[in-house]
Amino acid sequence: MSSSPFDPDDAADTGGMRKGLTSYGDQGFSLFLRKAFIKGAGFTDAALDRPVIGIANTGSAYNPCHGNAPQLIDAARRGVMLAGGLPMEFPTISIHESFAAPTSMYLRNLMSMDTEEMIRAQPMDAVVLIGGCDKTVPAQLMGAASAGLPAIQLITGSMLTGSHRGERVGACTDCRRYWARFRAEEIDAAETAEVNNELVASVGTCSVMGTASTMACLVEAMGMTVPGGASPPAVTADRIRIAEETGAQAVQIARDRLTIDKVLTQAAFENAMRVLLAIGGSTNGIVHLAAIAGRMGLDIDLATLDRMGRETPVLLDLKPSGQHYMEDFHAAGGMATLLRELKPLLRLDALTVTGRTLGEEIERAGPGFAQDVVRSIAKPIYPQGGIAVLRGNLAPGGAIIKQSAADAALMEHEGRAVVFENLEDLARRIDRDDLDVTADDILVLKNIGPKGAPGMPEAGYMPIPRKLARAGVKDIVRISDGRMSGTAFGTIVLHVTPESAVGGPLAHVRSGDRIRLSVANRELSLLVTDEELARRARESPITPPTAERGYHKLFLQSVTQADQGADFDFLRAPKKAGP
Repeated sequence: MSSSPFDPDDAADTGGMRKGLTSYGDQGFSLFLRKAFIKGAGFTDAALDRPVIGIANTGSAYNPCHGNAPQLIDAARRGVMLAGGLPMEFPTISIHESFAAPTSMYLRNLMSMDTEEMIRAQPMDAVVLIGGCDKTVPAQLMGAASAGLPAIQLITGSMLTGSHRGERVGACTDCRRYWARFRAEEIDAAETAEVNNELVASVGTCSVMGTASTMACLVEAMGMTVPGGASPPAVTADRIRIAEETGAQAVQIARDRLTIDKVLTQAAFENAMRVLLAIGGSTNGIVHLAAIAGRMGLDIDLATLDRMGRETPVLLDLKPSGQHYMEDFHAAGGMATLLRELKPLLRLDALTVTGRTLGEEIERAGPGFAQDVVRSIAKPIYPQGGIAVLRGNLAPGGAIIKQSAADAALMEHEGRAVVFENLEDLARRIDRDDLDVTADDILVLKNIGPKGAPGMPEAGYMPIPRKLARAGVKDIVRISDGRMSGTAFGTIVLHVTPESAVGGPLAHVRSGDRIRLSVANRELSLLVTDEELARRARESPITPPTAERGYHKLFLQSVTQADQGADFDFLRAPKKAGP
């Protein structure tokens, strides 16, 4: 008796359209029904017998960073088909930094859940993840890590730079710079409107080393993209060719069963930390790496990161730590140029989605050429890594500072605290002429951590008080339990852990207290006795925020602190990886 083409066990490989059959109590019927419906879209049996490659579509009218998604999908589909696979596009949540309230970080975990469950629920042998804007790439990698299938990342790419009165400009470091000039009354409203038209010259992600560019570089360093996948701008032919190559490689990892856990190893995360430090990357990169690692049963150790930072210089001359833009980095050879220079510090044995090691890919990239965007280790733009980890009685669980984008004169500083209890308090008082503040003071903002805001908004980049901005002050020490954009700059301490909303020491800082910051000693200390802090805690006990229903309730019940990636506790791997 011949076997039925609808026998789910007919093939030795139960992947493709036989994978994850819907539960009807009859597996043969489940496959029969699935094929009947998909054939309604015009597919033949020959097509349906190929490896199925899912392509996660995060295009959205609300997400200009993903404005090239249709072209990338077309090219990825072409690559899949040329390699003998069957491409199947499907949508997921898409979140943009500037269009998500209260913050895109609040929705990152939801997008990761959407990504994970759609990968699990639908038949696919591998998945192409199309993402670019700040939280989308981390969300996709978190979801894919939990789903466990072969996966490959396709970055949307950076925007082009614009020109304002003869000056090259790009989002979003220059956005912040021009807005600061407007607040200081150095430029008028008309010029502000004029430059607003030039800061984002095309679709794509920020053209500086913000979080999007940082994650693009880290993903390539972790081996999750095809070589050269991080740097091509969104609207270039290079980016489209990368998309086609990604589609073809997705078919290969499906055939090889190169699951994501074979790529996202401890070695991969160590390489990512090295690159994060060397590119002067966004401080958000630490939170995202911690979340992705947590899905794999691994931890990002802040002490290890800081140790690496002392021996890993900043080599990439990009704003906000340097002068160039992502277009220039791509023209300089992209990640291959950086990795070649970092080679002595990398785990070269780490496997990539090509099936080759990182060391092999560096060798395949060739010897490089003369350029001035990536410096040599002998002549870095900053002698230590871009990020330093601080500890002290104000941050028992750690805090971080982007030292490469800070004012050297303020990194050893003691000052008087000027405290804002929350975002509303900051908005109400920061521009008042009677605000009691001087340039030597330290601004402290509470309740913008994972639970406090909620979602850990990028409000750690507090504006210079208007009265100081008018007087020409360009930087002041700022401390919070929140985040700041990777495009931002200044002497800003972030991710103070535990956060104030759960009763961390930051909750009990009062205006007039003295605070000491010493980046050299990695110290962040509130100059108040332990006894006084304990008394304040007793007198003003903290009640963590709650919500009545919905995603808000789930978020507040489940979100972890920054050192664990602000992920949901129930989404982290149930057991640690390794022996």
